[in-house]
Amino acid sequence: MIGLVMLGSLAAALVVGVLVLVRRPADPRRVLRGSALAIMLLVVAALTPYTVDDSGTAAAYLLGVPLAAALLPVLAQRVGRLTGIADAVAAMVIVAWGLLLGLGIGGAFLPVAMLLIGSAVGPGRHARPA
Repeated sequence: MIGLVMLGSLAAALVVGVLVLVRRPADPRRVLRGSALAIMLLVVAALTPYTVDDSGTAAAYLLGVPLAAALLPVLAQRVGRLTGIADAVAAMVIVAWGLLLGLGIGGAFLPVAMLLIGSAVGPGRHARPA
């Protein structure tokens, strides 16, 4: 089960990355942040039954920390301030949390961190060709 979620998360992140490179949206960072949050929501939804069975009430923070971290850049984007910093901090929290959880459920969070790193270091708005 966990392996399928990890592979699905990786595949989804790769598809988003390729689509951003090929389609060149007007604001690629917005697409990456939104996609990272959507993938994290799907990962958390898929892992919730397994995590609750395994860890009980601890599942709330085991899954809640990376979900809150993925939500941080989207909220910063809505406010319009410090989005690059929010991307970097969220990516670091997700990577740290994924490594802390080891090869268990933590591996499914790492592709989301890749998207947020891409958003933090990638170019801003693209000028649309005429």
